[in-house]
Amino acid sequence: MTSEREAELWDNLGQVRERIQKACEAAGRPGGAVTLVAITKTFPISDIRALAAFGVRDLGENREQELKAKAPECPDVVWHFVGQLQSKKARSVVRNAAVVHSVDRSSLVEALSRAAVAEEKTVRCLLQVSLASYGSSEAATGMNRGGIAPAAVPALAAEVAAADGLELGGVMAVAPLGSDPDEAFAGLQEVASRLRSEHAGADWISAGMSGDLEAAIRHGATHVRLGRALLGTRTPLG
Repeated sequence: MTSEREAELWDNLGQVRERIQKACEAAGRPGGAVTLVAITKTFPISDIRALAAFGVRDLGENREQELKAKAPECPDVVWHFVGQLQSKKARSVVRNAAVVHSVDRSSLVEALSRAAVAEEKTVRCLLQVSLASYGSSEAATGMNRGGIAPAAVPALAAEVAAADGLELGGVMAVAPLGSDPDEAFAGLQEVASRLRSEHAGADWISAGMSGDLEAAIRHGATHVRLGRALLGTRTPLG
């Protein structure tokens, strides 16, 4: 028997998939060009199992504590870590996730590499890029939502590419608050293009959330990270 919550999730998923499909069509891209990563922070394992049953294969968490609690309960999906990561928690994240979206410093590259070697696995790493310089409004000025400056991408990319146990996957970013997401994601697309010219396999662009996925897809996003549009309003963690 389908529960009321499962019906809600199924309906939300249908709407999200339609948005992604329409955005791809408007951008002249094939419908399968964009992967949905469901961001499940603060939501229960029952929601995760329902989404997996509905065919959602990529799930993301932004807190190490939640990732290590949930990933073993639903191992037959691809787990992504999308939050800021302390180096001391790298081993736990590597143990439970296949992709880390928030690589932003050399010390973290080193910690992830050590952890991947110890766990005998390969972890796909995305460089988190700050788009603050692409903000077009006063509200966006100085609002760095994490990440490295675009000019720092080549050096950090080289470190990831050379690190044991790590695979350079591409870039990730969040549009600055108050900015024009089209301007921000166009900037990210330029950064991604330059990165691919040096590292052909680094072809992921993780960009776009519930409010701006269309803009991200217009500018080449390969992965969109959706929480609210899919799961609803979150309950704050204590």
